[in-house]
Amino acid sequence: MNYILFDGDVRNALLPFTYTKPVADLRIGILTIREKWEKHLGLTTTTITEEYLEEKYPMVEMEENIMLNASFCPNEGLVEMVKNLNENEAIFKGEDVIAFYSTNTQEEVNFEDYKQIEFEGDLIQVKNTWDIFSKNHLAVQEDFSLITKDRKSQPIPAGVQTINPSNIFIEEGAKLSYCILNASSGPIYIGKNAEIMEGSVVRGAFAMCDNAVLKLSAKIYGATTLGPHCKVGGEVNNSVLMGYSSKAHDGFLGNSVLGEWCNLGADTNNSNLKNNYAEVKLWDYNTSRFARTGLQFCGLMMGDHSKCGINTMFNTGTVVGVSANIFGSGFPRNFVPSFSWGGASGFTEYKTNKVFEVAKVVMSRRNIDFDAIEQRILEHVFEITKQYRNF
Repeated sequence: MNYILFDGDVRNALLPFTYTKPVADLRIGILTIREKWEKHLGLTTTTITEEYLEEKYPMVEMEENIMLNASFCPNEGLVEMVKNLNENEAIFKGEDVIAFYSTNTQEEVNFEDYKQIEFEGDLIQVKNTWDIFSKNHLAVQEDFSLITKDRKSQPIPAGVQTINPSNIFIEEGAKLSYCILNASSGPIYIGKNAEIMEGSVVRGAFAMCDNAVLKLSAKIYGATTLGPHCKVGGEVNNSVLMGYSSKAHDGFLGNSVLGEWCNLGADTNNSNLKNNYAEVKLWDYNTSRFARTGLQFCGLMMGDHSKCGINTMFNTGTVVGVSANIFGSGFPRNFVPSFSWGGASGFTEYKTNKVFEVAKVVMSRRNIDFDAIEQRILEHVFEITKQYRNF
């Protein structure tokens, strides 16, 4: 069977992260949503997404296909139901379709003509940006069980202090030196060739993907994920760095999500709690205004390729778009549009030629080419986000 992940109607609610990738390629827990499905299914998947992303994320359609709503993370029960889907059958969770059978001759799907099967169990669904950090503890637990099933961890090195070591898994090539790992409140996963430097204190749930680095004396409070090649220092609580991003120095990051290729300058801090303890509002791309989250704790949402200088201060509930460069004293606004250059004293437009120069250098340091496809994606994002840059 051919499996295709589709963005669904949550795509705009997950901006700015979905400006540069499909919903399926967002990371929550240890794996991206696509990686979770492929691990469960034992097969590769393709994607239905925005037209400007199709060159990088193409769709492969066959005579018979199972369409999967990428906002839902799979579990064993759901995957079993998906594998048993027949023609004109669909799986629902309430009003949301999770999966349905389609053929390449169908021009449109009318679910009134389908047998609708209700999934009764619990599922992780990523419907809003803040779900990525608020549901990360459970996602790490589920991925940990999936990845480590019937496998044996590398031995815990001498000098590493642990609590509940049976809930710690270390992959081949990982390096750990004189750190403290407390897995009593959630699992701790250390990926291939990852490194935890001396003096670091980690409380689960925590995941380090391949080649991630936790720097000297870092403090991790849990429900945190460091994607591949991320470098982190200082104090971090309940945050997800999707990959290739750095918060390499002291400073606090809490209840936050960073996309790929982001960098936080030394001693950058974000607030995750308002002084009056009120509900946090976040910028909503659908309504072009700030919307209620229902959360008391909510920090920074930063899209791919964005950076900030040393000593940057982010207010509670700040949304930064794609390819922004923020610097200077004071608090920048709570919504920083994509391709913005500046800070609290004001912004100008960050020209794409300068953005591309930086991206080429940054990505080459990880032996990844900033190619014409990546450039065309950013050029398109630049055009569709002009409406927000009213400087």
